[in-house]
Amino acid sequence: MAVQDRRQATIYEVAQRVGVSIATVSRALRGTDYVAPETRRRVLAAVEELQFRPSRLGQSLAEGRHAANGIVFPDLSGPYYSEVVLGYEEVAAELGNSVLILATHGRPDPARKVLELARRVDGMVVMGRTVADGIVAQVAETGVPTVLLARAAVGALDTITADNDSGARRLVEHLLGHGYRRFAYLGDPDTSPDVTDRYGAFRAALADAGHTPPRAPVRCAFDVDAGHRAARRVLAGPSRPQALVCANDEVALGALAAAAELGLTVPTDVAITGWDDVMAARYAGLTTVHQPMRKLGATAARWLHDRMAGSQDAVRREVLPTRLVVRSSCGPHSAETEV
Repeated sequence: MAVQDRRQATIYEVAQRVGVSIATVSRALRGTDYVAPETRRRVLAAVEELQFRPSRLGQSLAEGRHAANGIVFPDLSGPYYSEVVLGYEEVAAELGNSVLILATHGRPDPARKVLELARRVDGMVVMGRTVADGIVAQVAETGVPTVLLARAAVGALDTITADNDSGARRLVEHLLGHGYRRFAYLGDPDTSPDVTDRYGAFRAALADAGHTPPRAPVRCAFDVDAGHRAARRVLAGPSRPQALVCANDEVALGALAAAAELGLTVPTDVAITGWDDVMAARYAGLTTVHQPMRKLGATAARWLHDRMAGSQDAVRREVLPTRLVVRSSCGPHSAETEV
């Protein structure tokens, strides 16, 4: 016969059992000098009797402050991160949580900064390849509720990602359908877990279809200027590819500008695709893979709130769906379509 999980006691029940305020319970648990020894003894006895496990959210509430969420981003520049932050902050505000944001790009000793932030917040989201798995594990071991976003799972932590594999395979299938056979991939897979997955699926899809993938990516940062420089190098070379598959829309927008400067027509002379489906991609006619940027942030905020509230549910791993958005930059079509 299965044993049902007992409902967890709340800080209110402990306070009621002892006959004190929830603030007194919180102070007793933190061991401050403002609680009489006898009161602390009674609080601890009630905690043991009720099997109360204090949550970070409950402690914040008892202390009369908003729970603070820390979120660690690789960078804050560019529309992708802006959309994720908007989704996160919208939900955090609904839940009454404040948000502290740390961007690690260009910062000396990011691991130390992340560990410092963990001491100041009630819960933390770590996104992308900001710090090593060992640092994430250190944060989790301190008891700070931790959720991972757009990176591989670490231990028993909740993890949210987008479906890079299916999106990349649909994109390659579509480009092969246009007859393209010579490809270049613009972006650096070593600096982003998402791009690692996309590039791997891109190569696998070409190989599965009987075509030889490019020997290596054309490594560049994930911004318009970097995409522009990388595309100029490739497109001005002796063996111009038929299609540039870009790691994100910003790189692709830079590639579109480079093609125009070189007098090349898109898609007649070269096809160009992106990833993310940011607003500018829609106006540029860029074929891309849409990923739910705001939903990524919103889901992370909800999951972290649950863990801060003391949720003991099983570890959650969710892969949010992506979809191919076909526009004019990859070939002739009657209208924009989604695949």
